[in-house]
Amino acid sequence: MRIVFMGTPDFAVASLSAVATVHEVALAVTRPDAVRGRGSELLPSPVKARALELGIPVLETKRMTPEAIEAVRQAAPDVICVVAFGCILPDEVLEVAPLGAVNVHASLLPRWRGAAPIQRSILEGDERTGVSIMRVAHELDAGAWCRQASVQIGEKDAATLTAELAQLGAEELVGSLPELAAHEETWHEQDESQVTFAAKIKKAEMRLDPADPASANARRVQAAGDTAPARTAVAGRGVRVMAARVAADLLVPQGGVVVEHGRVGLGCSDGTLELLRVKPDGKREMEASAWAAGLRGELSWERI
Repeated sequence: MRIVFMGTPDFAVASLSAVATVHEVALAVTRPDAVRGRGSELLPSPVKARALELGIPVLETKRMTPEAIEAVRQAAPDVICVVAFGCILPDEVLEVAPLGAVNVHASLLPRWRGAAPIQRSILEGDERTGVSIMRVAHELDAGAWCRQASVQIGEKDAATLTAELAQLGAEELVGSLPELAAHEETWHEQDESQVTFAAKIKKAEMRLDPADPASANARRVQAAGDTAPARTAVAGRGVRVMAARVAADLLVPQGGVVVEHGRVGLGCSDGTLELLRVKPDGKREMEASAWAAGLRGELSWERI
């Protein structure tokens, strides 16, 4: 099959690589070079970098302009594969390919339509999440799906879960394409009564709070990332919590801090959050036990 691939972040790279091994990718469409991470240098999107490695022509665009639409049309795709592209596709694009446009979405639709499905599934305490191969539709993530696959969330952090779902999505996308070509796929319309929306994560949501249950604070740490870190203040000093868990065997009053046998516990409303790895403001990431060695006196923690 001849394919136009549209995607931008790391999550999309596995799908691009997988599709390119068995089909002809005529064009990769991605967001333009941008400042990424902590530096000031313009860097290519992960999809652009991978496409260039594979020798695939690249089109960079922030939106589907008439020129971009024409470039997609000239590529003459049988199908358009979309994975976290970051741009709304107009009807003119959806009509270019005879087999339409299919999207890899990182949730079990209709649960968690929107920008942050992986983090929301963690924050809400879902037992499982997964990927859906869906038609691109007018409304956000509202298209019918033809394939789904799920994984257990457990204690996986957002980065680990994202990588797992990226690979799972790539496998399901590649598996769906022969069915699309043969018109053998079965489409399932989403039950609108079951829809939930995964709004973009705000930094304030990820602040740890002694007034909340330990499990809620642990899920914040689990769902955190560089753009929305899990932060708090201990003894008046800011710290990012990189890894933590609920500790039933540590008894700490709400708002209190206990350092005991190399373990660090923060008292929550119903139990204790044990810190495992931290990054104090202005310092490197370290084990919580090493950081706690410098804490002195009667300690408390608070939401910042």
